[in-house]
Amino acid sequence: MEKTRKPNPRNQGARLREEIVSAAVRMLDELADDEALSLRAVAREVSIAATSVYLHFADRDTLVQAAMARCHEDLVRVGDEAEARHDEPAARLRARILAQVAWAEQHPGLYKVLHESGVHRRLGMPFKEVLVARTRDAVQRCMDAGVAPADDADVVTIDLRTAVNGMLTQRINEPDLPWPPAADQVDRFLTKLVGLSR
Repeated sequence: MEKTRKPNPRNQGARLREEIVSAAVRMLDELADDEALSLRAVAREVSIAATSVYLHFADRDTLVQAAMARCHEDLVRVGDEAEARHDEPAARLRARILAQVAWAEQHPGLYKVLHESGVHRRLGMPFKEVLVARTRDAVQRCMDAGVAPADDADVVTIDLRTAVNGMLTQRINEPDLPWPPAADQVDRFLTKLVGLSR
């Protein structure tokens, strides 16, 4: 039996758009592959006609891009909240990275799509710059406070981002390897790449 959906009131297109994005996010987390997502499947999930999806998204790529923007906002938010619970720059940076790790562990499918989707190459995901900037600022604060050696914060941030994303991607794609605790790996990255003392 098909689900029936109560129509949104007139002029509530923004609400329907949010419902479509939310459905896409849920489905992408399960699929872990944006190429497996179809607009028709999303329409079925929201209990609307496929043509209604096209009123908000030109194609699958633009829907995936919107879903990934939503995920990135959530990832930035959890990092900001984790960082705000600490006063010391090193603890703030570590909390931000560990929040990213926890988010990826909770949403492995979304993290995989966020970093491996072909949409990134086709349309770009400029919203990702926010998380990079937040991490760079956290790294710079460590340097300014003298708890990390003075260096080019942009370069150090890229190295740290590469290490963390690589670690998370490997853990998601090869879960059966004998992984050490993620926090231990993060601490090694912070020591070796940023220069924080343990």
